[in-house]
Amino acid sequence: MLTMLDPETALIVVDLQKGIVKSPFAHPIGPVVERTRELIDAFRTHGLPVVLVNVAGGAPGRTERPRPNIEVFGDGFTDILPELGQQPGDILVTKRTWGAFASTNLEGQLKTLGVTQVVVTGVATGTGVEATARQAYEQGFNVTLAVDAMTDARAEAHDYSIGNVFPRLGETGTSHEIIKLLETRNS
Repeated sequence: MLTMLDPETALIVVDLQKGIVKSPFAHPIGPVVERTRELIDAFRTHGLPVVLVNVAGGAPGRTERPRPNIEVFGDGFTDILPELGQQPGDILVTKRTWGAFASTNLEGQLKTLGVTQVVVTGVATGTGVEATARQAYEQGFNVTLAVDAMTDARAEAHDYSIGNVFPRLGETGTSHEIIKLLETRNS
């Protein structure tokens, strides 16, 4: 349940990039992108940071399940979706792990701005979004997850993260609930 947003809250948009959104998802990607854009617009209106994250590789190491080699997907794979309206003031983070904090300077950038809370959206719920939320929580940020602005290729992973993991990492709410909190906290 969503209770509040800190005065310095940032929006983190995970992996809404050209090469990823072509994948099959449990929920249609169009509404996820639309809700994320509504959140982006609201955060910008209130002068709050917007972080756009893309993935351009994978963590090294062996796994039992073969991983796709992102580097061979070609030009444009890592491009942020134009529908998100990337602005020069946005923070762009390119990651090579599931989470946006592990191998980047995102934590330092946010803490320099005085950010104490993050709202996370994007794909995939059970990997990139969850890993980013876990890492944010572990770095001491208050975490909010916009559950209607994310999806996963696997419905069971999406549902498990939302029902079991996210309530242990922070608060959950819809994009419209988050936008309403943004509007009422400044009135």
